[in-house]
Amino acid sequence: MKTSEKTAEARSRAIKTNQDLLPETPWTHIFYNDFWGTLLTHSGSHKSYRPLCTLSFRLNHAIGGLNPWSYHLVNVLLHAAVTGLFTSFSKILLGDGYWTVLAGVMFASHPIHTEAVAGIVGRADVGASLFFLLSLLCYVKHCSTRGYSARTWGWFLGTGLCAGCSMLWKEQGVTVLAVSAVYDVFVFHRLKMNQILPTIYKRKNLSLFLSISLLTFWGTFLLGARLYWMGNKPPSFSNSDNPAADSDSLLARTLTFFYLPTKNLWLLLCPDTLSFDWSMDAVPLLKTVCDWRNLHTVAFYTGLLLLAYYCLKSPGVERECNGKFVTNGKQNANGHSCHSDVEYRNSEIKPSFASKVENGIKNNASQRTQLPSTENIVVLSLSLLVIPFVPATNLFFYVGFVIAERVLYIPSMGFCLLITVGARALYVKVQKRFLKTLIFYATATLIVFYGLKTAIRNGDWQNEEMLYRSGIKVNPAKAWGNLGNVLKSQSKISEAESAYRNALYYRSNMADMLYNLGLLLQENSRFAEALHYYKLAIGSRPTLASAYLNTGIILMNQGKTEEARRTFLKCSEIPDENLKDPHAHKSSVTSCLYNLGKLYHEQGHYEDALSVYKEAIQKMPRQFAPQSLYNMMGEAYMRLSKLPEAEHWYMESLRSKTDHIPAHLTYGKLLALTGRKSEAEKFFLKAIELDPTKGNCYMHYGQFLLEEARLIEAAEMAKKAAELDSTEFDVVFNAAHMLRQASLNEAAEKYYDLAARLRPNYPAALMNLGAILHLNGRLQKAEANYLRALQLKPDDVITQSNLRKLWNIMEKQGLKTSKT
Repeated sequence: MKTSEKTAEARSRAIKTNQDLLPETPWTHIFYNDFWGTLLTHSGSHKSYRPLCTLSFRLNHAIGGLNPWSYHLVNVLLHAAVTGLFTSFSKILLGDGYWTVLAGVMFASHPIHTEAVAGIVGRADVGASLFFLLSLLCYVKHCSTRGYSARTWGWFLGTGLCAGCSMLWKEQGVTVLAVSAVYDVFVFHRLKMNQILPTIYKRKNLSLFLSISLLTFWGTFLLGARLYWMGNKPPSFSNSDNPAADSDSLLARTLTFFYLPTKNLWLLLCPDTLSFDWSMDAVPLLKTVCDWRNLHTVAFYTGLLLLAYYCLKSPGVERECNGKFVTNGKQNANGHSCHSDVEYRNSEIKPSFASKVENGIKNNASQRTQLPSTENIVVLSLSLLVIPFVPATNLFFYVGFVIAERVLYIPSMGFCLLITVGARALYVKVQKRFLKTLIFYATATLIVFYGLKTAIRNGDWQNEEMLYRSGIKVNPAKAWGNLGNVLKSQSKISEAESAYRNALYYRSNMADMLYNLGLLLQENSRFAEALHYYKLAIGSRPTLASAYLNTGIILMNQGKTEEARRTFLKCSEIPDENLKDPHAHKSSVTSCLYNLGKLYHEQGHYEDALSVYKEAIQKMPRQFAPQSLYNMMGEAYMRLSKLPEAEHWYMESLRSKTDHIPAHLTYGKLLALTGRKSEAEKFFLKAIELDPTKGNCYMHYGQFLLEEARLIEAAEMAKKAAELDSTEFDVVFNAAHMLRQASLNEAAEKYYDLAARLRPNYPAALMNLGAILHLNGRLQKAEANYLRALQLKPDDVITQSNLRKLWNIMEKQGLKTSKT
């Protein structure tokens, strides 16, 4: 059992190898395991608790298996639904005009969403966004009906439930509660910073205080439950996932963490360079204050603070509008706004004042439907941009990435609103029609450019090779490594080797890449080089069980049994603590024990083999295919003449995999041994039916026929076996032996000769070839093979005896012998 190459692709673990997607796994496991199928409380768990997303993958798997089409369809439909909800929310803020349409189209086409929509595992972000917006819209309805209808608390309940669902899609979904509070305070009530505390103490605003308190309580409860459910421990990540977090320099950590939000904003504003992976050195650390990128950081935070201050500053000159106090032309009357006629006419937005009637009573809440001011929308846009991004800033805990484009899916809502409301404000402020047209078409052009970039980026996501090639510029080490895996799967071996070596050029200590290169070399029979890279991989990551496994396999095949035994034992003792993928680790450990058992078995230590096999059964994970292990258990019991136990394990092997050919053959041999001949023959024939191209099946059946004295049939099976597996020594050698027993000596000679050529230094092959030549009268050739066999094994009694008999015949015939 040899393991496959490591891949960086998240979808492999989240979907392809995730046992929680399989129908035989109880669906309740989804609520105890992380996104990758690892128990949340395990020390190596990623702690990414997204059960609703995993549940959606399971439904996809139940409908279409691993066919990617249905997975992509669901992602696109979810993105369409999120776009629709975002446009509806924008309409609440911007009205029915074309600015709402522009905001919705900008969000729909933004290139930063490509990873979340085109990448299947990005569904977590899209699904979280869906419930994020549902929660926010429910809270908007709660605000508009608060104090006028009993249904307001139904809307609040919807807010809480949708926020919980959003968090169960992805962790950052819980931040919708904070955004809802911002909407209530700064948009619905239009409060400034110095008005917040006095307002919540006023009797008429107790409802605001109650709503904010309930949002705080529910958010605290969800976060507490989330922390408790994952074992009250944060996840641990490798230094390559987030190099800044692993840096010993406080200055480097601080400067880098302050810079990263700036880089993320730039990706939203100008998504020219995108990548599937931003880990490792994709964003070099800022190690000194002289790094020019610090200027970007200063500019970003200065602009952010000035914008927030401008929108939240205290009112200036006050006047009255319709009997209400107005600040700078904007009415500040607990939810009401007064815009000038010029502003509304120029912006082409008409507020709605339609009344609602509930249970026969006119609902006065309709007066709150007037549109919020530009400053209000900017505050809310900033909160949508900043608050959902806070969990990714390393502010409260370290995260397992440097930059992740999919994480910007929710913050991009704030960005799109900010750009739209900024363009609208300029449109309203300028007086000349030419400038208005210029601003509008500039905004539309930006959206067109975003759409074109999205189309180009979708092309990168069409297949793995294009995706990884597109990432070489940003993260060459990871991109070349993953590209090597793709090229290898396409049988482009030399190109794959070059890709792996390019990856190691940029980052020489990547254990996965060292292992993958070793595996490629092993599969191409370059065993010495493969051992070298496996050794380097183990040096880089001493817990890499798969490297120990393949090292042991090579050593065992080279006859270095003691070294192989030590390697397998060392592998079996590696614990799975703090490992990213404990399931894969356990599979490798189980395979190591399986191969160690085979080693003992070949050495005749059947009791030791059984002990190791039993340990393997105890340690094997759920996803491990146990049929070969069970079959070898049966073989060991068979050699110990414990036939009932052997039969039990053969049956277990067939139960775990009904078409397992080795178990059919070994169980057939047991049935023949215990006198159940007709049953035995059925199992041999079933093995041939399962794979008619496998010579080993014919060879075993031929042996059975030979024991039944059905010599002609046995000879036919032997010939068939040797023809099909003419490069397999065991098959060819055993076929020759059966033909000899059937007295078909000429045919036997042909295959003994082939066996000797397959293993020219194997004494038994040379001795048997000599014996058949001896019988067929080719005495001098027989002598040469006997002598060669004795050179390799001088003390072989049978060969010595045969050679003496041959010399006697040759002397009687007057032939010259080597001894004379």
